[in-house]
Amino acid sequence: MERFPEDWQTALVLVAHPDDPEYGMAAAVARWTASGKHIVYALASSGEAGIEGMDPATAGPIREEEQRTSAAIVGVDEVEFWGFPDSEISNTAELRDRIRTTIARVRPDVILSLYGGPEWAPGMPNQRDHMEFAAAVLEAYDTFDGERPRWLFENGPAATHRVDVSDQIDVAVRSLAAHQQYLSVLDPDTPVVEQARRQIDMVTGDGFCGFELKRSHS
Repeated sequence: MERFPEDWQTALVLVAHPDDPEYGMAAAVARWTASGKHIVYALASSGEAGIEGMDPATAGPIREEEQRTSAAIVGVDEVEFWGFPDSEISNTAELRDRIRTTIARVRPDVILSLYGGPEWAPGMPNQRDHMEFAAAVLEAYDTFDGERPRWLFENGPAATHRVDVSDQIDVAVRSLAAHQQYLSVLDPDTPVVEQARRQIDMVTGDGFCGFELKRSHS
């Protein structure tokens, strides 16, 4: 893998749900913000369908607050939620327009998006929301009427570039563990910090985060 580019200042993280950045990108984000880079999070949904047994009207605000707390831990203070329906995200013209509008406003040098492939590994299917959202990001980028960001990466298993995050593992664990209510329902038998540690260790093997370059524009 190549080293992730460093000659940029602003990144736009585009994801479908709360906790999506923390499951694979948080350690890299922490490194970048510590070096003075500006990161913006934009989420298609509030993850309101993500807490089993909880009414979406209650779960949505909880998940938004957990995401803001989580983002702040890794140095991100700009987090926006677009209000698309959780578990029903589709690659629509409306979603692509929102993506393009956000790109035009933030004017990022680099976009960091979700993995859009069908499987993370054999027997580990990707979520439909993720696949639809990732496809919308690529299409919005390709049809963007303006100066495109220099790079578009997906955070996924087919990484082409790596970020050394050996010093950011603990802060990434704290960031994911901030999704306290979500994780405590997802796996009530495992302490939240233990769940977070296990996930971060899995995605930062050998002290690196991996990203796949999907688009570039000079």
